[in-house]
Amino acid sequence: MCVAIPAKVIELYEGESLVDFGKIKKRINTFFIEDIKVGDYVLVHAGCAMEKISEEYAKETLEIFKMICKEF
Repeated sequence: MCVAIPAKVIELYEGESLVDFGKIKKRINTFFIEDIKVGDYVLVHAGCAMEKISEEYAKETLEIFKMICKEF
């Protein structure tokens, strides 16, 4: 089973972005995401953004993670 985690884009680079997972900030590959902007939310798996998602969906998903695991 694979898990993708929502993250907020906080800085943009050439084909990469710095994203915020809450307690962790990490530079990830966003080369295949079109029209990415600071403030967008993406699903991240294995260091790569898979797709853009809405802020509402990101927050719902993170709340579910919080209920499952106290680390989030």
